Amino acid sequence: MLHNRRLILAHFWLAFATFGLALPLGAWQMYVRSPLSPWISNPEWYYRSLTAHGTVMGYVFPTLVAMAFGYAISEASLKQALVGVRWAWTGFWLIAVGAVIAMIPVSLGRASVLYTFYPPLIGSALYYIGVVMVVVGSWIWVALMSINLRVWKRANPGAPVPLAMFANVAGSYLWAWTAVGAALELLLQIIPVALGFKSTIDAGLARVFFSWTLHAIVYFWLMPTYIAYYTIVPRAIGGRVFSDSMARISFILFLVVAMPIGIHHAFADPQVGAGFKFIHSTFTALVALPTLLTVFTILASVEIAARARGGRGAFGWLTALPWRNPMMLAVTFSFIMLGFGGAGGLINMSYQLDTSIHNTQWITGHFHLIFGGAIVIMYFAIAYDLWPHLTGRPLVSLGLVRLQLWLWFIGMIVTTFPWHYVGILGMPRRMSFFDYTDPALANEAVSVVLSAIGGFILVASGILFLVVLIRSHLASPSQPEEYRFALAVHPTTRVPAALNSYGLWVGLMVALTITNYGYPILQLAIRNDTSVPAVYVGER
Repeated sequence: MLHNRRLILAHFWLAFATFGLALPLGAWQMYVRSPLSPWISNPEWYYRSLTAHGTVMGYVFPTLVAMAFGYAISEASLKQALVGVRWAWTGFWLIAVGAVIAMIPVSLGRASVLYTFYPPLIGSALYYIGVVMVVVGSWIWVALMSINLRVWKRANPGAPVPLAMFANVAGSYLWAWTAVGAALELLLQIIPVALGFKSTIDAGLARVFFSWTLHAIVYFWLMPTYIAYYTIVPRAIGGRVFSDSMARISFILFLVVAMPIGIHHAFADPQVGAGFKFIHSTFTALVALPTLLTVFTILASVEIAARARGGRGAFGWLTALPWRNPMMLAVTFSFIMLGFGGAGGLINMSYQLDTSIHNTQWITGHFHLIFGGAIVIMYFAIAYDLWPHLTGRPLVSLGLVRLQLWLWFIGMIVTTFPWHYVGILGMPRRMSFFDYTDPALANEAVSVVLSAIGGFILVASGILFLVVLIRSHLASPSQPEEYRFALAVHPTTRVPAALNSYGLWVGLMVALTITNYGYPILQLAIRNDTSVPAVYVGER
């Protein structure tokens, strides 16, 4: 039973409204950088758009989705009303107001620093304060998830924590610690300069702080997607989870190995020693383990569903799958994009191979294929699955839903594959203009045009997604069944303490982060000769 549907819907609607505003900005950026558009003459407009797009898509949109889904998981899996509803609304309004405060200076051209902050560039202090408000609002959600689980445990001593809630709280803990790196960078380095208390900044130290957040944030974005893989997909297609224990282990592995990997983004930075770069590269390889475990478990769960529908033979069961079911389409498309994106990640983690594609369009293609592709398509699926239970109205037109998912998949492939290709050719990212009449760039023009076309397909899909939600919200009322999550093949009556709590794993997460970041941070912090003058955005 979802008791606080208004709260959950508010988070979802704000998430998808910001998504709807930020998505066309991305398509516009691809268009103006392509041979289809004349030069816009002022590159600042491009970077202004890029900052708004990245900030909303990176910080606001996925955070609100995780929070909305988290509140729904808490009530539906624990079967208790949410504790701390007023605090939940406080977190929501902090994010809403913080997002507006951050976007005002961006829209005025006073904070074109990209979502990575890009020191020694310094924007308006309001931009950074707005981002901090978003993070603080999300930390309220983290606290509420922990409190609600504790209340449930007191009422159910020794009982296994429902898998959806176990994963949800693990994701919240990962985010709480992930965001600390960017928070330290903002509070200790960037905001004092933005407020005028300092005129120099240690850009190398700032990048190390941000690398703490830079890659682990992807696994925070990924958590709702993985929760949907395990707890929604099997139920939606008529199957069961192959293994509850394997699912718990995969979420535990994310806690342990997702944090100490960010410095592999700083291979080209001389401020960090080669030893720590090697360690972070190794942990980046280890983070593939929970993904491989998930692929195996979900494929087994899908096979169980197919065989329950009469599927036979080594491969014949594939034809028995409900391919017209939107959830089946979404998870298939998500796995395909996750596979290609993950393969690209193996290139990024290698010091030798990374030197070939570092800071090229390859990187843009990689993270859009993972986030915009594998992750966001499951955000759509989560919304579709929850909408009848949140609105009391049926989801209209499954045909439109299937079309929307197909368009998103096709659009993301058409957008990102050419980016990978031109990245291999050496095309840099974050550039506002390319002269395709230059013979050195002429052979990249077709690929760039394809990416721009893919961007417009994505916009069409995004509009269709919002149309489906709005039409469903306005449909005639109905009475949906009680919302539930997938059951395991072997129902869990007893779970080992290590798979039913977080103390050991959170301790390892913190210890590994401190071990792998402590020395580089301390080494740079104690030096007094590494700061450079700040460059203020908007000044001439």
